[in-house]
Amino acid sequence: MQGDNRLALVWKDPSTALVIAVTTRAIFNLEEEHRLYLEKGKEEYTRHQQANQDKPLPPGTAFAFIQAVQYVNKKILESNPAERDLFDILVLSNNSPESGVRIINSAKHYGLEISKFCFVSDEDSTQYLKSHGVKLFLSADRTDVCNALRRGVSAALIFQQEVQAPSTPLRVVFDGDAVLFSDETDQIFQEQGLEGAVQYERAMEAIPIGEGPLKAFAMHLGKMRKKFGQEGSPIRTYLVTARSGRDMGIRAIKTLREWGLPIDEAFFMDGAPKGPILAQIQPHIFFDDGLHNIQGAQNVGVPSAWVPSCC
Repeated sequence: MQGDNRLALVWKDPSTALVIAVTTRAIFNLEEEHRLYLEKGKEEYTRHQQANQDKPLPPGTAFAFIQAVQYVNKKILESNPAERDLFDILVLSNNSPESGVRIINSAKHYGLEISKFCFVSDEDSTQYLKSHGVKLFLSADRTDVCNALRRGVSAALIFQQEVQAPSTPLRVVFDGDAVLFSDETDQIFQEQGLEGAVQYERAMEAIPIGEGPLKAFAMHLGKMRKKFGQEGSPIRTYLVTARSGRDMGIRAIKTLREWGLPIDEAFFMDGAPKGPILAQIQPHIFFDDGLHNIQGAQNVGVPSAWVPSCC
């Protein structure tokens, strides 16, 4: 399948583009190749990739998300062909350039709008995130994600899973505490229980919640969202939080308002499982700090990304 060749020729302004970095194991299913690397070493892995360089890799968990991002770029350019404030995708790999031909060929095979690739041969690829202006980093390696978070880059861990390719528009779901927001209320809950957390939220209702690890990315996404009207937008954002709407919802809504962050739909689940509502939304990606919520999302085929609260 070939993409729109015109998109590959569009220059994205690095000072304004929403740069998303994704590792090869996040965008493609490289689980068999990764096992080969772990069991037989780098040289055998490289030989395998070279021998199969013309064989496209199957899509990975983040693949549909990247496709949907490409769709948003297309809609932006249809509205304004001169627009340079676009999504820009960077593919990162800790392997050598010799093994990278298959990655590039796979991206071309699927018509993905990717022209930036970084192969760093066992080095810490996250050291290059800031120099590329990366606003979101997705990886299948926890160490990479923790390194990125320490560098102040919004990041999440992708779990390889079989997913159905959702239709457009781009749909992104955020958890609240410890993802969009800080974990301040979670800490009160751990120390004082639910009643203590509710009292804290009531006392702090007029004060915005602190920033969480994905707030910066959400703000950039919100800026993209504002390019379009409410109807027919190619971007739709959601908040799905365990917070109670009655006791803790007002502060969350006021915080989003204070930030100027538009959210299309908000679900205050009061501790109920998130899987059923996620199955209805069918997002391209779901960010959460709770592994039980990630598992619930995976059980209904939703592409999920874990935001670790401690590394």
